[in-house]
Amino acid sequence: MKKYFENLAKALLGQPFGSLSSGEQKVIESIANNTAVSENVNKSFHESLTTGQMVADKIASFGGSWSFIGLFFAFIIGWIVVNTVWLVGDASFDPYPFILLNLGLSSLAAFQAPIIMMSQNRQAAKDRMEQKATYEINLKLELELMRLHDKFDALQADVRRGERE
Repeated sequence: MKKYFENLAKALLGQPFGSLSSGEQKVIESIANNTAVSENVNKSFHESLTTGQMVADKIASFGGSWSFIGLFFAFIIGWIVVNTVWLVGDASFDPYPFILLNLGLSSLAAFQAPIIMMSQNRQAAKDRMEQKATYEINLKLELELMRLHDKFDALQADVRRGERE
């Protein structure tokens, strides 16, 4: 079977099977075995995520939404109203310039930024997986079309030979 892979790689890609990338080898094996090369990248990617990564993705998803912005805006307005209008004088636990609120906002930003960056890095890794899968599918399609053209050309040559005889 290895000899067949070698011959197929040389015929279709003009290179020895061993010098092909793993994706190209996968395509040659797929053609040789007459199997599909496509796979559900989303499923395989999500199956490999840890619980912490899934939690980080949920936090990043909520932290980058309009719901978060609206709730956070309401919280800040509420904080300011409580500390300036409702609790006046010594009863105010965070008087103007709202140092406790600033500390909370800074802490939130310090934790939220790396979580969002981790999620973006995972999305970039998933995008790379999808691009690799798309490349493999396109390569297989191109090679199969080349083989189909060769078969069609051979069939046309046989028909022409039959017409001449």
